[in-house]
Order: sequence, then C-alpha cells, then structure tokens
Amino acid sequence: MSYAYLFKFIIIGDTGVGKSCLLLQFTDKRFQPVHDLTIGVEFGARFITIDDKQIKLQIWDTAGQETFRSITRSYYRGAAGALLMYDITQRNTFNHLTTWLEDVLQHSSSNMVVMLIGNKSDLETRREVKKEEGEAFAREHGLIFMETSARTSTNVEEAFIDTAKEIYSKIQEGIFDMSNEANGIKIGVQHSLTTALNAGNQRGWHSRGGCC
Repeated sequence: MSYAYLFKFIIIGDTGVGKSCLLLQFTDKRFQPVHDLTIGVEFGARFITIDDKQIKLQIWDTAGQETFRSITRSYYRGAAGALLMYDITQRNTFNHLTTWLEDVLQHSSSNMVVMLIGNKSDLETRREVKKEEGEAFAREHGLIFMETSARTSTNVEEAFIDTAKEIYSKIQEGIFDMSNEANGIKIGVQHSLTTALNAGNQRGWHSRGGCC
C-alpha cells in the first residue's frame, strides 16, 4: 500500500510496563496476557490516516532491561516519535522515567515527539502513581501525556495517532528537515505523486495564460 509519509516510532520504558502488549493491541487489536520478555528489539507496523493522507507507522518495541540499553539507544536515532511508558501500579517504573528521558535527549533528534504513557489504567485498585503525577511530569518536560490500558485497549489508538498527528503538524510547520531521513520521516510515493501533479497543473495553468 502506498503512503504519503512513513513515521518511525520507538517504544521505551522499564521491563514489564506493557510495551509489547501496547504494540500488539495497536497493530493486531488483541491482548496477550502472557508475553515473553523482548530480547533486543521487536517490530510492528500499521497504516493510519491523517488529513486524508495515508501514514505508515513503523514501530520498534525495545527491551527494557539494562543489558539491552545500548541496543535500544541505537534505535533512538532515526525515530520521529517515542512512546515513553511506565506502569501505574509500579512506582519504580515511574521513578526511572528521568533516566529514560535523559537517554532520549542525548541520543535522538531534538524534534522528536515524545508521548508519556501511564499503562495498565484498568488496574485502578493497584494504582501506585496518581494520574496527576504523570500529568505534572509531562508538563515539566514538555511531553504529551495519556493513560492507557493495553488489556482493554483504552486510549491505545489515541496514543499512537495523537503522537503521529503531532509529528504531522511539525511537518506542516516546516520544523522537520524532510531531506534528512535521520529525523525518522520518509516521504512516500503517494506524497511525491501528489506534489508532481500539483506542480504540473500549475505549469499548465501558467502556460495557458489567462486567455479564453
């Protein structure tokens, strides 16, 4: 399927926060309660539509263990968006966000869009991190924020699509250098054809002049 743009995403956060489950819910619309720990990096993809344009999301699900941190860091480069996740039932995963964010700032493009996600919102009775704390952390660091549940699919679509919309908005504002694929954005055939057709139509109009 042709697309106007391809956006590369990376999902990061501690082991067990639900990164693989979130990706599976978004790409396959299913929840897998028992999931092997991600070794290195796994991959998923899906098409979405923004402003009547086909956008392909290429999503890299990374391992949370410290052992694989150097591999994970190599995927920051060339990503346009990051989903930084913690588990609302595990305070320590929230406490580690600063370390993850330092990695993002050090190894990624300054224009990367980062969505902070508090996952497992369905486990309200086991909550250790208040929603207000997530919102405050996001405000402090200039991130988008959302709570999700990979189990019930609550806000899973919105998390990926809202991140993509923010990237698309930055493209329209001219913030991204579209000639540099290191930004994690690739122009697709669909966009190139539209641009060529528009340019051709403009040339045709000028060549005809205003004569009736």
